[in-house]
Amino acid sequence: MAIEAIMRRYNRLLFRSARGVVADDAEAQDVVQETYLRAFSTLASFRGNCALGTWLARIAINVALDAQRKRQRCVPIDHSQDFGNEPALEHMMAFNAPANAAPEAQVERGQMRAVLQRAIDSLPPMYRSVFILRAVQEMSVDETAACLQVSAEVVKTRYLRSRSMLRDALGAQIEAHAHEVYAFAGARCDAVVAHVLAQLQHQGRIRPGSPG
Repeated sequence: MAIEAIMRRYNRLLFRSARGVVADDAEAQDVVQETYLRAFSTLASFRGNCALGTWLARIAINVALDAQRKRQRCVPIDHSQDFGNEPALEHMMAFNAPANAAPEAQVERGQMRAVLQRAIDSLPPMYRSVFILRAVQEMSVDETAACLQVSAEVVKTRYLRSRSMLRDALGAQIEAHAHEVYAFAGARCDAVVAHVLAQLQHQGRIRPGSPG
């Protein structure tokens, strides 16, 4: 698969994985860029024993943790021992407003997304990372556990706790809009692609003008 196609496919996953650890969009974008540079320089080490997205998400989480450690922040993600796989919790129900929704309704939904994103940002990283992967990215328990390198039991416990904390602040309507936050598209997506391609060309890994 071409390098550019890989980035456009996984940009949102990696951005959301990074935002589970760091609390700033710009820093998360830096993490995404560094993740690709690390991944493409060590692509030969990818054994295919997990999905490519899972492998990239693990790198993104580790890059984000490294960035936080450099800032001397304590970000507990806790790579706990595995207690075995359990059936996945049901995915969140997606909320799709009618395409012809009134402008007032669109504004209200935008305001709700902003409130929800602030609430998610207020969660401790160990809970925020799980909630973003489960409810926002809509991963299964096992997929989330693989990305965070924790057990399925840890994922389920933290997910339930994060939902409880958010409900305390916002009420039961949060999850209806969860899949819409932390979007990574448009100019931001293009900027990451351009930056990584330029770096790879500079390193001689791809030829100038090559799409990857």
